[in-house]
This record gives sequence, C-alpha cells and structure tokens, in this order.
Amino acid sequence: MPFGGQNSNGGQRKKKIAIIGTSALILVAMVVAVAVGFNRSESDSQSAAPTSPPPSVSTTTKAIQAICQPTDYRETCENSLTSAAGNTSDPKELIKAAFNVAIDHISAAIRNSSTLKELAKDSRTNQALSNCDELLKYAIDDLKESFDRIGPFEYEKLDEYVDDLKIWLSGAITYEQTCLDGFENTTGEAGLRMKAMLRSSQELTSNGLAMVTEISSILASYNLPFNVSRRLLSSEDGDDTELSWLSDGKRRLLQATGKTIKADVVVAKDGSGKYRTVNEALKDIPKKGNKTFVIYIKQGVYKEQVMFAKSMTHVMIIGDGPTKTRITGSLNFIDGVQTFKTATVSVIGSNFIAKDIGFENSAGPQKHQAVALRVQSDMSIFYNCHMDGYQDTLYAHTHRQFYRDCVITGTIDFIFGDSAAVFQNCKMVIRKPLDNQNCIVTAQGRTERREATALVLQNCTITGDPAYLPVKDQNKGYLGRPWKEFSRTIIMNSRIDDVIAPEGWLPWAGDFALNTCFYTEILNRGPGSKLDGRVKWRGIKKVPAQRAVEYTPGRFIRGDWWIKAAGVPYVSGMLNV
Repeated sequence: MPFGGQNSNGGQRKKKIAIIGTSALILVAMVVAVAVGFNRSESDSQSAAPTSPPPSVSTTTKAIQAICQPTDYRETCENSLTSAAGNTSDPKELIKAAFNVAIDHISAAIRNSSTLKELAKDSRTNQALSNCDELLKYAIDDLKESFDRIGPFEYEKLDEYVDDLKIWLSGAITYEQTCLDGFENTTGEAGLRMKAMLRSSQELTSNGLAMVTEISSILASYNLPFNVSRRLLSSEDGDDTELSWLSDGKRRLLQATGKTIKADVVVAKDGSGKYRTVNEALKDIPKKGNKTFVIYIKQGVYKEQVMFAKSMTHVMIIGDGPTKTRITGSLNFIDGVQTFKTATVSVIGSNFIAKDIGFENSAGPQKHQAVALRVQSDMSIFYNCHMDGYQDTLYAHTHRQFYRDCVITGTIDFIFGDSAAVFQNCKMVIRKPLDNQNCIVTAQGRTERREATALVLQNCTITGDPAYLPVKDQNKGYLGRPWKEFSRTIIMNSRIDDVIAPEGWLPWAGDFALNTCFYTEILNRGPGSKLDGRVKWRGIKKVPAQRAVEYTPGRFIRGDWWIKAAGVPYVSGMLNV
C-alpha cells in the first residue's frame, strides 16, 4: 500500500488532521470571541510566569458575559453562572456549569411540586402533577447526558457532539413544556404555580441550547465543513462500519422475519412462546443493555398498555406483520386520562427498533385525544409498522426517529410532537372524523427557534380512507397546523392526493405562530400538491431544491451513522421520484 501521493490514505489522513486541528483551534477561540468578543485582561496576557495564576474575577466576568451574549435570557444566564462558575473562564466549563444550574432548578421544582397537591381540586390536575414528576426527571436525564458528553469533548467528533447536545437539550425543553401542557384543561392554581416554578428552569435550558448552538455558528462563520466526522463514518470509512449495539451477529436483524429470527424471547397468545403477553416479556430485558435484545411477538391482538422504560435500551420487537400482530388499547382524554398517558405503547429507552407490527388506539373519534404510540427513544427505527387511531395517533414526542414504509392513520393532528422525525416512503391516511371536525395530518411542537426538531415527510403519500372520501369537501383536510410558536414541518418529494384543501395549512388559533412557524413543500406531486391556493403566512417558506438536502435523514438526523448500519431500507439524501 503506497504511503505517498495525493490520492493515498496517508495524504487523506493529513488533510483530515489539518481540518480537525483547525476546528479545535476555533473552538478554543470561543474563549476570546463567542459573539461579541472576549479579551483577556492586559495583565493576564503579559504574564510570563511558568504557572499561570487563577483567572481574575474580571476575566471570569468577561467570559460569562461573552458566553451568555447569544442567549435569549441573558440576565438569568449571567446571574446563574456568576454564582456557579467559580473563577473559570473556560467556555466548556461554563457550559457545564449552566447545565448543572438547570438540573438544580428542575430538581427543586420536583421537590416543591409536592406542595401543589394541596391545590389539586380534580383528577386531571393530580394526573398533571404526576406526569410532571416523570417528565421533569426525563429533562434532568437529557441535561445530564449533555453534561457528560461535553466533558471529554473530542474535537475530531465536534459535529457529532453538537448534534447530540442539540437533540438532548431540545428534549429537555420539550419535557418541561409537556409538563405545563398537562394543566391546560385543569382548574385551580396548581398550573399557574408550576409555570412560575419552571420559569427559571426553562430559561436556563434555553440558554444551554443557545450556548451549544453558538459553537456551530462559529464553525460556520469560518466556512469549515461542519460534517467532518459524519463523512468519516459513512463514505470514507465505508458503509459497513459496525456499531456496538448491532454487533454479535444481529446487525442485519431487520432483514429477518419473525419466523426466521433468533429471538431472545417469544410472546404468543396461543401459549407457544415463553409468555402470553408483551408486558410479561419486559422483565427479561437487561437494563441499559448495549446489545440488541429481540422480542418476537407472534400473530394475535394483544390488548394491553405497554411501556418500554428508559432503562430498556437497544430493544427490538418484531411481529408477523402490521395487520397480524397488533397491540391495542383505548385510553383517551374524554374518559379522564391526560393525553401523555393515553398511549397504547410508549417507547422511552434509546435505540429501539420495531418491525412488522401494528400499534392501535381504538377509542374512536368521539373520545378525542387517544394516542396509539408515543416515542421518546433516541435513534429509534420503525419499519413496516402501522399506527392506527383518530386524534393524536402518533406522538413523536422527542429525540431522533426514523419511520420507513409505515402507515399512519387518523383524523386530527394524528402525527404530532417535538422530535426530529423523518418519515420515508410512508403513507398518511386521513380517516372520517366527527361531523363538526376538520382533519389535520401534522402538529409539530417546537417552542424554541434553536431546537433541532421538525417533522419531515419524504416520498410519502398523503391520502384518504375510503370512508373519508365522500366527506372530504365538508370535513376538509390540511397538511398541518402550528401547535407551538416555532412549529416546523417539511413535506418533500411526496404524493398529495386531493384530500388536502387548497389552503394547505390551518391556523391553530387566530394568528398564533403564523409568522414564526416554518412550513415548506418541496417538489411534491399529485392533485393536492398545487401551491397557488396556499395560505400566505410569513411562516410558509419557499425552499430551493438544493437546500432541501438539509432535511434528508442523512443530514437532519445523521442517519448514515445509525440507520444505514441497521440494514433497514434507507435513502440518505434526496430521492429521484
């Protein structure tokens, strides 16, 4: 193997090292220029002592002011870091201190929330308080993961780290907001008190996201390739890079069927497996496992509510087909259950895979919010699955998610949440609603402009159930509506049937979020894809085809690293359709 020459591996490695070295220098330069610039005191810069003295108070103050400059809550940022950062002027340590302060504030909110139970006058308020306890612990987990990741901070993986941090911090923001959403239909003062208790926590989490995002901005300002490490992982080092969690011969599990797969546990209603219910099988899942644990669920209808908890990582469930193996439930809002807890199946542990299985909430349109599947699992994959319901069918709640060849049915906001989710080659089917209802496919919930989240539909089909077609002109269908202020949805290379009204998008309430949302349609086809009748909000964007690549799974959720290795059918970039 040659070691010299322009095309040799040695030459390529030198180029990589040069780029990595420059990236590291620029990150270090954040000490001196985050946004407005940071100049060390003259006395410090002239010091020639072999061991430098601790940074002066003025130097630390300047560092705090600089790193807080891009945040939306600068006063909160400066006050919190002044009391928590000590004498450091290292930006990495300041960001870690900011994460710690946010964790402390959320922990205090959890402790103090017990006093709010005295104000709970109804069942929904009690549920909201209980949900907050769970959700805020998830927020703390995401902040702790962010803290741990920024600790070692290997510069050659800078972009990977920033992507992870932005996803986890977006998750923490979403969990805090979901806690507050639970009080929307409650009575009494508990909701107002919780909102006041979480105000500082929300501001601090937002500030952490702003600090991390600024690293990206600095790299971009120097015109450096921000996806250095992801190119090393995918194209330069080959497509067969083996991930630890898909090792030990299970890397191509998604090519198997239930009958041919070697499962760790089998569930069967007829007694031919180890267990008759899915919930019984959960006790066999190793906690925090890093190898894929396979549960084969044989043909049958399983009437149970299932939760794959935070500790259940690297789990795969596989059925005999999405119409043959189905998990179904009927919890719903009208019967008194908060939306967050209506899910038939909830998935929290990371690196979850589902194949050839159906998830259903059978409550019906008259029961309003009734979730079939709620997903918080980071780097989760759903392949050839069905999610069936009416209002709020699929709660794509947080983190990175990929759906391939799936069918999602529903009426109102039937794909909603604040995850970074890409749907590739999926079918969205509008069902017949109640007589007084319109139908909306998506309701994305981004609350912060820096959140790395969106719903992306790529080469999907938006169509109608046969029972809906006769009423489509009366009960109109829309692509989406802005659930939260910075709602973001991208629909590209997809077929849109004539089930979508010419306006395309529906307001949430009055002019809320019409100027701040981000909705775009790119290179779509079909009778419902015509753009001339679309609403004229400021938030409706025209994105050129060459920029659309930013929302493909290879770029938007860094899918080449974790989707491609799993063996699921997958296109990294734009599709030629």
